[in-house]
Amino acid sequence: MDLGIEAVNAYVGGASLDTRTLFEARGLDMRRFGNLMMRQKSVNLPCEDAVTNAVNAAKPLVEALAPHERDRIELVIVGTESGVDFGKPLSTYVHDALGLGRRCRSFETKHACYGGTAALRTAAALLDSGGDPEAKALVVAADAASAAARDTYWEPSQGAGAVAMIVGSRPRVLTLDPGASGFHSYEVMDTLRPRPDLEAGDSDLSLLSYMTCLEQSYQHYAERVVGADIAETFDRLVLHTPFAGMVKGAHRTLLRKLKGWPAEKVEADFERRTAGSLAYCARVGNIYSAALYLALCSLVDQDGADAGGRRVGMFSYGSGCASEFYSGVVPGTAAAELAAMDMAGAIEDRHPLTMAEYEVIADGAAQRMSGVRDQAFDPAPYAAVYESRFEGRGLLVLDEIRDFHRRYRWT
Repeated sequence: MDLGIEAVNAYVGGASLDTRTLFEARGLDMRRFGNLMMRQKSVNLPCEDAVTNAVNAAKPLVEALAPHERDRIELVIVGTESGVDFGKPLSTYVHDALGLGRRCRSFETKHACYGGTAALRTAAALLDSGGDPEAKALVVAADAASAAARDTYWEPSQGAGAVAMIVGSRPRVLTLDPGASGFHSYEVMDTLRPRPDLEAGDSDLSLLSYMTCLEQSYQHYAERVVGADIAETFDRLVLHTPFAGMVKGAHRTLLRKLKGWPAEKVEADFERRTAGSLAYCARVGNIYSAALYLALCSLVDQDGADAGGRRVGMFSYGSGCASEFYSGVVPGTAAAELAAMDMAGAIEDRHPLTMAEYEVIADGAAQRMSGVRDQAFDPAPYAAVYESRFEGRGLLVLDEIRDFHRRYRWT
């Protein structure tokens, strides 16, 4: 049976910061600004975490299901590198907040930015092995950046948000090509989160690992899929997007290496096949496990009615590292499915933060991290943002942590 993404939605946060403003305020070298190819980044409030991001992305999808369809969700997987407990998975909170049935598998997948793909591929495999065409899975890739990278070149690229997907046998957004995937993984210390208040890494090593994995996972794909050609097989290419400039550089290097194309031909190919996937990422920032899927949403929205029938090559990378190159076909229904979610409108609707507001919010980020035993969340320090973009909008926020147990409420 066909398997893939039946519906998708992104939560892009309620607040944003202009990345040029951040560069200037931090005294960063503006000569490096253009290489980011970023305009804004989404910022979570202290009363938001990976759970609230996941639920706020998934809620519209679950609410759109008929009751009998909701009852057929037998799997909830959350991919993240922003877990709130070493044992208890985010999926338990997500499952509860959305009121899903108890005859359901529930777990979390973690491998840096590969976690969302691990969740999607696992969901598809479990659904396929069950043989029930009516069964569905809720897959969410959700992350929340900390403030640990303040005053570094990592900070401008760090975003916040989630992408939720209903996975099943009636794909209206992406039909996965069965058996069409290639992998490449090895141990490397490129980027890491060794404790809740610290994000660290080697940016040059991370870039090299990303490029190695892109080339090698595609080569494995080409060995398994007879006749595959990077230039001819895929109408579009969507790559994991830590920041838009990294994707452009990776695309250029891959096409020069595999095809030997001159710069002008590579640039034209980038504009035709990949640039559309970066429109949202350039305004939301790196949302880690969800970045690839926000790029897919961006691509479909940018292509609009022309998206239908196009084969997409997808590259997922997670530091540490793991990678996968796989493919799927965008059905003719995809443009309407995405348009109904109005992700572009959600990006436009965010509260534009001043640097003073951003600093207050960043100062409070530690309150939501894993390991916090007791904490109440009072929105008073960031009241203007909360009242304009959260109050009365039916969004999930973190209300308190009591003896490590997180308690949420709807605005």
